[in-house]
Formats: sequence, structure tokens, C-alpha cells
Amino acid sequence: MSKFYIHGKVVDTVELLRKRHLPWRFDVWPFAIIYAVWIVALISRLDIFDAFIVLGGLVAVHVLVFLFTVWSVDFKCFIQYSKVYDIYQADGCKITPAKFCGKKEIVALKCRKLAVSSSTAVEEEIYFDFRKQCFIYSKEKETFFKLPYPSKETFGHYLKCSGYGTEAKIVAATQKWGRNVFEYPQPTFQKLLKENCMEPFFVFQVFCVGLWCLDEYWYYSLFTLFMLVMFESTMAKARLKTLSELRRVKVDSQTLMVHRCGKWVKISGTDLLPGDVVSIGRSTDQNGEDNAVPADMLILSGSVIVNEAILTGESTPQWKVSITGRGPAENLSARKDKSHVLFGGTKILQHTSDKTSHLKTPDGGCLAVVLRTGFETTQGKLMRTILFSTERVTANSWESGLFILFLVIFALIAAGYVLVKGLEDPTRSRYKLILSCSLIITSVIPPELPMELSIAVNTSLIALARRGIFCTEPFRIPFAGKVDICCFDKTGTLTSDDMEFSGIGGLTESSDLETEMTKVPTRTLEILASCHALVFVENKLVGDPLEKAAVKGIEWSYRSDEKAMPKKGNGNAVQIVQRYHFASHLKRMAVVVRVEEQFFAFVKGAPETIQERLTDVPSSYVKTYKKYTRQGSRVLALAYKSLPEMTVSEARSLDRDVVESELTFAGFALFSCPIRGDSASVLSELRGSSHDLVMITGDQALTACHVAGKVNIVTKPPLILGPGRSSGSYEWVSPDEAQTIRYSDEEVETLSEVHDLCIGGDCIEMLQQTSAAPNVIPYVKVFARVAPEQKEFIMTTLKMVGRMTLMCGDGTNDVGALKQAHVGVALLNAIPPQSDKSQSEGSSKSDTGKSSKVKKAKATTEAGKSLTINGDSSSKSRAAARSDSTSQSVGNRRQTAAEMQRKKLKKLMNELNEEGDGHAAPVVKLGDASMASPFTAKHASVAPTIDIIRQGRSTLVTTLQMFKILGLNCLATAYVLSVMYLDGVKLGDVQATISGVFTAAFFLFISHAKPLPTLSAERPHPNIFCYYVFLSLLGQFAFHIFFLVSSVKEAEKYMPEECIEPDSDFHPNLVNTVSYMVNMMIQVATFAVNYMGHPFNQSISENKPFCYALLAAVGFFTAITSDLFRDLNDWLKLVPMPKGLRDKLLIWAFLMFLCCYAWERFLRWAFPGKMPVLKKRQRSGATEQERKKLL
Repeated sequence: MSKFYIHGKVVDTVELLRKRHLPWRFDVWPFAIIYAVWIVALISRLDIFDAFIVLGGLVAVHVLVFLFTVWSVDFKCFIQYSKVYDIYQADGCKITPAKFCGKKEIVALKCRKLAVSSSTAVEEEIYFDFRKQCFIYSKEKETFFKLPYPSKETFGHYLKCSGYGTEAKIVAATQKWGRNVFEYPQPTFQKLLKENCMEPFFVFQVFCVGLWCLDEYWYYSLFTLFMLVMFESTMAKARLKTLSELRRVKVDSQTLMVHRCGKWVKISGTDLLPGDVVSIGRSTDQNGEDNAVPADMLILSGSVIVNEAILTGESTPQWKVSITGRGPAENLSARKDKSHVLFGGTKILQHTSDKTSHLKTPDGGCLAVVLRTGFETTQGKLMRTILFSTERVTANSWESGLFILFLVIFALIAAGYVLVKGLEDPTRSRYKLILSCSLIITSVIPPELPMELSIAVNTSLIALARRGIFCTEPFRIPFAGKVDICCFDKTGTLTSDDMEFSGIGGLTESSDLETEMTKVPTRTLEILASCHALVFVENKLVGDPLEKAAVKGIEWSYRSDEKAMPKKGNGNAVQIVQRYHFASHLKRMAVVVRVEEQFFAFVKGAPETIQERLTDVPSSYVKTYKKYTRQGSRVLALAYKSLPEMTVSEARSLDRDVVESELTFAGFALFSCPIRGDSASVLSELRGSSHDLVMITGDQALTACHVAGKVNIVTKPPLILGPGRSSGSYEWVSPDEAQTIRYSDEEVETLSEVHDLCIGGDCIEMLQQTSAAPNVIPYVKVFARVAPEQKEFIMTTLKMVGRMTLMCGDGTNDVGALKQAHVGVALLNAIPPQSDKSQSEGSSKSDTGKSSKVKKAKATTEAGKSLTINGDSSSKSRAAARSDSTSQSVGNRRQTAAEMQRKKLKKLMNELNEEGDGHAAPVVKLGDASMASPFTAKHASVAPTIDIIRQGRSTLVTTLQMFKILGLNCLATAYVLSVMYLDGVKLGDVQATISGVFTAAFFLFISHAKPLPTLSAERPHPNIFCYYVFLSLLGQFAFHIFFLVSSVKEAEKYMPEECIEPDSDFHPNLVNTVSYMVNMMIQVATFAVNYMGHPFNQSISENKPFCYALLAAVGFFTAITSDLFRDLNDWLKLVPMPKGLRDKLLIWAFLMFLCCYAWERFLRWAFPGKMPVLKKRQRSGATEQERKKLL
């Protein structure tokens, strides 16, 4: 078996390879034979000059074959490797990564001998390393799998852990997992420069320089080459700086107490192994700063308060508790059991040890077992994301290649035409003919193309970074422009984190709200005062805002000794004995407390969850909680039960199911959650810009529908799917329960035309079981009571039906959905940065005036201090450029051409690489990135979604117009160099340089067009290949060619007696002058006509640099056509034109511009941005429904 299908998150397939011996490689023996034939056969038969031309061609092909082995992994495999079917014969393998995980790579297949810990035997293990992850070959399953870590065992297994018992086991574990460090090789500047210089575009540019040299443009060519090398050097230096900064992030080498070989020993954090049992607690380094947790660990005993802001952006300290009390047969879940896991890189603020554990820690720390080390920790995964996303990026790279291939094919046809026609004339120089054909082919791609494509994405990255939005996966920026459905979490995203306690309901049959706490039963107050996860950190109470609001609202106090007391009156103190923390899949939490020597179980949770656990459900229970949820309140059901007499240790060891069953109802706690000030306006703008809006929340359906109505997600009468009257059936019910419709997945689409649909988590389970999800989920507007795994399922379903998805949520419980969405935006709840005047758009204002956000911002800022990575600005390269720009004499024609070309490239280079002026592509910092999603916004508002979509649309539009302009310019250039070359027409050195300078300047200015502050209802075209682009290119090219041919024919009338000799040196004449002027007029018209401003970007008048450049170009070409400055025309080698011809040219140029402009505007009207098919169907259905109503 030579190919293994892994289908993992990182690796898709693995192919076994064996390296060929050097003489048998396909880039060695075939060429050895060819060179031998050349020596033996051709040298004696051909002229020596022709023989060396043939040799030059052979060497060029040989070099090209070598370069293709660098550019293409598949080609390298074919040339240098052979496929093998026996893994023991393989010495390498070709890795095909999963989609969007990078390029294919060839890695070494290694073999190591592992000591079996239980004996002296040694077993052999075959493995390979890919992207800092190790993959092992399994003989039983005959496939590769990721190196396993002990992170999915049962709780019983962990509780029995006592660390490594023997030195042999420690040695075996060290061989298996290695040291707990972030190791990656630091490449040298020379190596990075070599990599950059081997890129296809750079090789192509060097080839072009060689052709110009053959055409005797020496200075022009050499200075161009110098600027290209300087550009690549600056890029290499910036990347080297980035990698150097990343290497500064290290695992804390603090000394920990580790239980090995039956005793506690001191070991550095970098020597920890998965399975080690350690004592972990708060500790500080020499500078007095808190040490970070060195690896991912599971707490076996004790509890810890930890700041996870560096990983999740969630600045509220998290309470981590031990696994004591969990069922021994339960398996540890990475998603459900985060409350038991300490993540590497986070900082412990406070710890409490448990002295009753089976292993006593010698330093009073908490007992924990190491789960993952190195790059497999959560911090390591984030590091891998940042490390492997620092490559140069472009928008639509696959389509870009295809489009360039299309242009190359056109150029090949033109070159073929010239070659055939040229060979028919025996007087033409074969050397000049081949050179001309080569120039036609290379004219397709201008040397600055890779820079221009990079600028399109980099400009968006810079603009987003300035607004506090950071991106770890730049390839997703164009996706943002294609988004058609935006999904939002509710709590903390659309609504504020600041909860307000409203009162207690359900105490009587009347279902009235009780706001006077003196009239509320004491037991209810005790539940609210003690059933929570609040904790003191440095004498400050921290935790869930809802729980803090409850304690404050009932006027109780909570002390650091886990005791709750009423502030007024003579109520009893409530001592918390044991907590059962809130779990999203259970939708409840519980505590065991002691009140006056009597033990009680206090429980709170979702009303429907608690209802199932009550011994006696009040008759008005459902009616009461639904009444308040319809009003948008957050409702928690409170319940309790008294426990029999027992000791404290017995109370702490009670099973959770026992504590949370046979409960007595104690009322509903009601909270209001204010909607953020800008949520409604932001979502209204998204709706108006052709986006579907969806809410995905863990809250109750009625509450969710109420909030969705306030923020413009729900605009039609809502229907909620729930269990029907008969068992196993489901029905749609209106919030007031006045309307009921039988559920059928086939009628959902029709129903969505007149109603906004809402379904709950239990209904999603039903859809998964019946496989009806693709028929229902795309039409639902509100998803309520959804577990984190179900959020992920919703995203994958929407993607499956062809929707481009955006998910906006916080960085904690929405991780799966944020990762699955095409565009995931994690809000870190910090204060947005002060934007520039130019960036102060109304759509991006956020409600940041609340003091609670200031505290969160501090924590996030501290997290950001851990790593700062910036692009490098090369002062030396700038100084070199400045000195060279004045070193040449302007008098020399070729030197002037070279200087202009150098200035053109210098400006482009500075745009991409100068950090000082804010134009460097921002490199994401560890404190700015979130493990949750590719986009991280330090905002307490959903406004960043608009910024991201605006920049995405701008990138799409900019790239599209670049390719349209590039296509038209290349088609015209290919025509000029082919048909006109055969007629003996040739452009001068200075003329060509002026043309290049204008092109570069125009490309630079259009790429810097800023997006409009508001989103338009019109959508950009998502693809380069569409009817609009194809017809636009054909129509404009027809007008251009007609103008060019007519002008040249007209010029020939004025010089019929003059004979133009082919292959002669450049001599100015009327045909050359007219063809150059017409070509430049076409170029300017192309930029002006194809610039795509409103409704996405600034218009030409608003984009001042581009507007001034256009006016300057129009003025310049009007001046040289009108012959106003004779000296300028002489310098450009332009001959005087007859007045009649000059007037005709100007009128025809104006008519050509009008025709192209009218054609382009007609096509934009005829082919507007493509709407999603699903939305088209929904809109047509809604129109039909309205028509029926009118009838």
C-alpha cells in the first residue's frame, strides 16, 4: 500500500516514497544523454554559433526542470523519487495537508527503537514529523495516526495516577514524547533569501531581465535586477525577524515538584512528560511576575483560579476544580471538562490545595497530572497556527494562476503567429525573431505583479489591525467578501455582559414578579447567595456577571471563606461544602451547603431542565417562566432539597445525580440582559447589505426570539418548533401559543417565506437522527438551547448547502462554531483602539463606556505583553535606495529609463515593507490571537463584523479590477508586439519606461482605495471567471483594437513613401509616435473605466492619489499629442504630427473612452453581484406570498 488516507485536521493523505540514486534521477541521466548527443552529433554539423544557441536552450530546459522540482512537490516526487508499496523500503513520504492547511511537503520517514517500559525488550516504531506534529505507523491498522497523548482516559485512571514508577518508564516516555519545549529551527538570512529567489515570479523576472539585456537595455535591466534583489532581501529580513520573535516564546522553565519513582523530586518545567503527577500552584519568577503553567494538566485535587486571557481572550478569571466526585468510568472530554484542565501558558492567580488526596504535595500545591506537552498543548496549537500562517498571501490565488494561464495562452498564440509569419520572410534575423517571440510571451506578466497581489490582502490586514481586529489566517479575508449568512451568539455578543437582577417569580400562582427581597422566602435567598461559582482573587470578588448581580440584588454578602451572609436582618450564614460546577451539556449547577448544622442541596438551572427533577411541579410553572422569557428576561429555576445527617467528608463525596434529584421548587430568578447600544444598528446594516441573519444561543427559545426581534434578526411572525401533543411528533407554535402548525421537513421552506423559524437543541438532535437537517437548518433564524457541539453542527450544515458563513461569538464556548465558519470572529470584550480620523466610520462605534470593560481590557493587555512580533523596516535598504537614486546622469537615455524603473519598484517595495509608515503587513501577536477563531476583535461590540466584511469585499473588488486591467493591458501589448512588430513598428526605451511607471503608479493607487463606511445591498462578484468579466474584457478589447488599428492606418496615409525596415534599430517615425500615444491612451482609459468604486470602495474623486494620477496622465498625453512641449516630445522620441491627425486622435480617444465606459456600466447593470441561490428562492417565494395576500 503506497498511499494512506488519514483525513485528519492537519494531514489528508500520505504517500510512501524512496529516493532514487543520483545517476538514475530523471533530471540527470536523460540530460547526460542529450549533452552527449550535442557533443557528438551537433558540434560537427552546425555552425559554432548555432550549436551554442542549441546548448543554451538545453541548459535553460535543464535549469527549468530543476526549478520545477523546487516549485512543485508532485514534480519533485516524479523526478527524484520512486513510489514504494512496502513501508520498510520507504525513506520519505509525500504529505498532502487538509484543505487550507498549507502546501504539500516531502518529509523524511524515520525509524526509532523504543524501550518497552515493562521489560528489556526494544520495539521499532516508524514515524514522520509534519508541522511540529508526530505521526506513528500502526502495523495493526496499517495506517498513520497522530502520536497519542494520555488526554482521553477515564477519570478513574487519572485518580489512580502516581507518576512514573521506574527510570525505565521515564526513559521510554522521554523517547516517545520528547522534551516539553517549543523547538523550531532558526533559518539563516541566506537560506530565506534563497527561498525567496527560487519563487516562480522572481525567476520569471530574472528571465525578463535577461531578455532585456539581449535587446541591449543594459542599465535598465541591471538596475531592475538590483531593485528586485533588494525587495526580496527586505522580505527575507522581515520574515527572519518574525521567526526570531516567535522563538522567544518558551515553556516556563520553573522548577516543579514531580512525583517520580515513588518520591517527590524537583524537575524543570521543560522536562515534564505526559503522565507526570505534579504539584502546581501560584509561583513567581525572579522579576516577581507570575509563572505560566508549563503544560496542559488535569487537576486531581485542589482548586485553582486562572487567567486564560492569553489563549481565549476571556479576561474573567476561570475557576478550575479537581475531578474528585466525577464518575470513575467517565472519559475525559476536551470540550465538556475544561473546568478541570489547566492550559499551558495561562497564569495561576490563586490555588487551594486539598489535604485529603491520596498523594500529599510537599509544597502545598494542587495535585495534577500532565496531559499534553510541547506543541500539543493548547498554547502550542496556537503557536503552530501563528508560525505556519506567516507565509506571503494573495487573494484568489487559484483563480489568479488560471487567469494568468489564460493570458499566457493568448500570448503564445500571438508569439506563434509572429514566428510563422517571420519564418516566411527569409531576410529576417532568426535571433531577433526568437527574441521578439520571447518578449511577447513574457509581456503577459509585469514584474511588479506579485507585489500588487500581496498589497491587496496586506492593505486589508493593516486596516483591520488598526481597528483592533487581528487575523491569523489571511486567506479568509476574501471569504469575508463572499459571506451571505451571519450568525451571532446572544449573551455577551449581541447583549451586554452586565446582567441586572430583576426579582423572583413563580412564588405564588399569580406569577407576579416579587422585587421586595424581604417578602421572598429565606430558602430562595440562600440558594441565590450560595449556588454560584464566585471566588475571591486578591480580595476582589470575580466570576460570572449574572451570579454577581444576583448576590448584589438580594443584598447578601459572600466572604472569602465560602460563606454567604445577609447584609441586613438576622438570617443564618450559609457555608458552601461542595460545588458541582455548571456544565453546558447539563444546563445546571449545584452546591451542597450547611445551614445551622443541617445539610442542603441547592440547585439552579434552565427551567425545563429543573422541571424534570422536581418532586412536585407547580401548576403555573410553565406558564410563569414562558411569560417572562417572552419579555426577553433570562430565567433560572431554583430548587433545593434537605439532606440527611452526615459528615462533611460524606457530603463532599455525594454523587451529583443524588444531589440534583427529588428537588423542591423555590422560585424563578429573573435577570435582564441589556442589548448593546449598537447591536440593532449593526445587524440592520448587515440585513440591508444582502446578508441573512441568524442567532445561535444557549438561552431559552422565547427569550431568544424576543431579543432577535429587537436586533432585526426576526422581522416576521416567529414560530418555535417543539414536541407535539402526541408522542414522537413535533409542531410549530407561535410564542403566544395562539397558532400551531404540524411539522413537516418538506414544508419548512414554504413556511419560512411568511414566518421566521426558531428551533431548540432537542429538535436539532431529532433532525440529526432523521437526516432532515439540510432541509430545515438553512431556513431557521433562531437556534435556542444549543450546546457548543450543536453550534458546530449548524455551521457545517450551512456550509454543506453552499452558504458562505460568518460566526461571531466569544472565545470560550463558541470555539467549534468559530473554527467551522468560513469567517469566525471572536470578540475579546476589550475597548476598541482610537481610530484615525480617516477610519472613524459610524458603523464601527461600540458601547465601550462601561467600567467593567476597562478591567477586562487590562487583563487582555497583560496577555498581549507576552509576545510582540513586528515586521522589520530595513533602514539600510532605504539608505541604499536613496543614494542610488541620485547616482546616475539624467542625460543618458538608458540610464534615465533605468532610474524610472527603479523608482517604480522602490515605491512598490516601500509600500509593502516599510514598518515606519504603517504599511507593513501586521504579524499577529500571541496576546492578540485567540485559539478560538481566525479573526480576533478586541471590541465589546459586533461592529467588527461590518469592518471585516467591508475589507473582504474591498479585497475581492480590488483583485477583480486588477485582473481585468491586467488582462486588457496584456491583450493590447501582445497585439502591439506581434502584429505591429511584423510591420516593423517598435517602441523606444524611454517610451516603454514611461508606460511602466504609469502602470505601476495606477496599480498602487487602486489597491489603496478605502472601503466605504457603509455596506451596500449589492454584492461583489465572487469569482474572476464569470460572464461579467469575460464580456467586459472582450467588449473593451474590441474597442481598443479598433481604435489602435484605425489610428495606425490613418498615420500610414501620411507616410506612404517611407519604408519601415524590420529588425532595424529604433528610429522615431509617425507610425511609432501614433501607436505609442494610442497605446498609452488605451492604458489610461482601461484604469479609469475598470476602477470599481461605489458601492464598495471610494470613487475615483474620493481616492485622491488615483484621481491626481489619472488627471496627470490625461494632461501629460494631451500635452504630448498636442505637441505643446517640443523638447519633451523630442526626449520621448516622438515626431510632430499633422494637425488633422492630432485632432482625430484626441476625438477618437474620447469616443473610445465613452464606448468602453458605457459598455462597462451596461454590464455592471446587466450582471449585478451574484445573490445566493437559496436567498433568491426565498425572495421569490416571499414575493409570491405577498401577491396572494393582495389578491
